[in-house]
Amino acid sequence: MNFELDFRSGIPIYVQVVEHIRHMVLRGDLEPGDQLPTVRSLALDLRVNFNTIARAYRLLDEAGIISTQQGRGTYILSLPPPEVTDELRRKSLRSLVHQHLLDASRLGAAPEEILKLLQEQVDHWKQTGSLDNPENDKQS
Repeated sequence: MNFELDFRSGIPIYVQVVEHIRHMVLRGDLEPGDQLPTVRSLALDLRVNFNTIARAYRLLDEAGIISTQQGRGTYILSLPPPEVTDELRRKSLRSLVHQHLLDASRLGAAPEEILKLLQEQVDHWKQTGSLDNPENDKQS
């Protein structure tokens, strides 16, 4: 399983693993019945702690995306119902927002400042369809 983790993003590694596998399932890169690497194997490949991958697999199992069968391996289940994938997506999004708010708070940003900057970014995204930094446009 080929994917890269961003150790500096502030997004917990287990969340990145969950999101990556979930996206692969939604895109059809992983299909029902496909076997995932063992926890130990994936942890070694990604150079992360065994418990990090175990936590990601546990969340995917709870969401009904995978099934781990003792002695047989971990397999992709049929695509879970939308409410399950939506809840997993919401949890991941909450985690991202929380981490960014913590980072902004550490920089001394006020809630109003954060809201203003976020609104500018969203407006730019809506207008241009791009997630490029609008600050780059102002500097040109």
